[in-house]
Amino acid sequence: MSLDSRQQSLIERRPPSVAHHFLSRIAETPDSEAYRFPVAVGDQGAEEWHTLTWGQTAQRVKEVAAGLMTLGIQAEDRVAIASSTRIDWVVADLGNMCAGAATTTVYPSTNAEETAFILADSGSRALFAEDAEQLAKVLARKDELPELFAVIVFDAPAELSDAEGLTVLTMAELRERGTAYLADHPKAIEEAVEALDRHQLATLIYTSGTTGRPKGVRLVHDCWAYEGIAQELSGMLRAEDVQFMWLPMSHVFGKTMLCGQIVTGHSMAVDGRVDRLVENLPIVRPTLMAAVPRIFEKVYNGIASKARAKGGVSYKIFRWAAGVAREYARTTQANEIATGRPTAPLGLRLQHALADKLVFAKVRAAFGGRMRGAVSGSAALAPEIGYFFVGAGLPVLEGYGLTETAAGSTVNREGAVRVGTVGTPLPGTEARIAEDGEILLRGPGVMSGYHNLPEQTAEVLTSDGWFHTGDIGELDSDGFLRITDRKKDMFKTSGGKYVAPSEIEGKFKAICPFVSNILVIGAQRNYCTALIGLDTTVLMPWAAENGMADKSYAEVVAAPATVDLIDGFVRKLNEELQRWQTIKKFTLLPRDLDLEHGEITPSLKIKRPVVERGYAGAIAEMYAGANEA
Repeated sequence: MSLDSRQQSLIERRPPSVAHHFLSRIAETPDSEAYRFPVAVGDQGAEEWHTLTWGQTAQRVKEVAAGLMTLGIQAEDRVAIASSTRIDWVVADLGNMCAGAATTTVYPSTNAEETAFILADSGSRALFAEDAEQLAKVLARKDELPELFAVIVFDAPAELSDAEGLTVLTMAELRERGTAYLADHPKAIEEAVEALDRHQLATLIYTSGTTGRPKGVRLVHDCWAYEGIAQELSGMLRAEDVQFMWLPMSHVFGKTMLCGQIVTGHSMAVDGRVDRLVENLPIVRPTLMAAVPRIFEKVYNGIASKARAKGGVSYKIFRWAAGVAREYARTTQANEIATGRPTAPLGLRLQHALADKLVFAKVRAAFGGRMRGAVSGSAALAPEIGYFFVGAGLPVLEGYGLTETAAGSTVNREGAVRVGTVGTPLPGTEARIAEDGEILLRGPGVMSGYHNLPEQTAEVLTSDGWFHTGDIGELDSDGFLRITDRKKDMFKTSGGKYVAPSEIEGKFKAICPFVSNILVIGAQRNYCTALIGLDTTVLMPWAAENGMADKSYAEVVAAPATVDLIDGFVRKLNEELQRWQTIKKFTLLPRDLDLEHGEITPSLKIKRPVVERGYAGAIAEMYAGANEA
């Protein structure tokens, strides 16, 4: 997409790093609110939200950066963070950057073996650990980590002592060291930031890949400096926004949203506790939130489930309103494409206004009442769910990117949403489709390569900067990108027909309010089948209403009534599919897919090979006695 002269100039003149952006932000708006975060009050579980201005944030960040310097951390030294999303994560990451170090991200759910692999492969010299649990992972594997010499603990246990060859500090102790250092070297941070080069390593993010061992993606300072500018230029983020950040900061999606926040200077509420998400929304009252599709699916399923539980008129009104939302969104989108004006016939507008009063206003209130949009990424959003939220006045701005492209590559813009697409490229990013349908991306956000893996880097990065995404897609005449499927996930049936499983899975999620995860199978088979995991929060209330209140989840999914219930939705799905795509048989899983069993990634993507291996028996049973057709 072509850039205007102003955009081109701003992108070309971007600072070398987000640390430069950060120091500029402090100078411009030192007294404006930067962050909100919850703080426990007393010992009864109560909490209150505190705030930090940009000036106050700067003080913490500089103390952390200087504290790292006292430990001997130097330019491009890797300093890891193993923590959930919280204000300390933000401060630690910015402290790393301002000290010239490079952040290695580690999901707190990562087991000790893989944590040790990431720390060793990255060559991390220091680690910010959230609590005793994260510290224990390192202590158990210290012999495998010869380069690690310091750990800083956010929530330190009562007794904290050095281990052999390892200095262990609290966050407060690190900041105290930094304060003393800054007293003698008041310009140390500014000098370190000034010395940063745009091609210097800023972050190592290990892919939570759905196959094989994770690869370290090398993202330089210029990647993040560009992402921040591009998000502002795209209009995705605004200075007056209040963004709710609950995404894992260890994931590239959360990290790139932080870059945009620093550039625009808006306020960010930080709390990674997913179980408090619904409770926090009316408190934070965000104008913008980024999330993965599973969140929107759960919200939609929850709304539908409550309406179903009320029964009678309430459920009929919800179903009618949901249909109006989708029709209104489809109609206005089609007219906007055809005429440039998102119009709808008078009759539909009147229905939409009534549905808004009865249903949509309540949906928006549940999100805090101020949401102008929600950015969705990491996986495909079912179009039917996207149409519902657009029609309800909560547009989901679906975007696209990978760890290897610093997340932000394309996104739908507010006021120009095309459901079923992932929008247009961010200013400064190029997208094209290869002859085999693969999406190729090029721009400042693209990684410099995989850490210590030159051969694998060469497989995906061309000499002229194009990154091979591994995704299949299409670009329309207006530059909107549509993802068809993962190149490696598409399969061919024994009858020679190609099947895009994510397309079928997305359709089912829009139809069935009980589904949590679904995996479509059929490679080299003569028909398609599915493994289906159900959503506990929706299933169990239904079970209680249908005489199974005393049953466990496993017992409920095995019950004939539950199988019949889901079979009805599968039959409805099949009506929308080509013959070779239809689901002939399905198996309800005795438990939902989860992180603990390694079946999904921390960003909630299904690890297909792991699931297929784990349920090989169930799959074989669905094909037992199958005849070629």
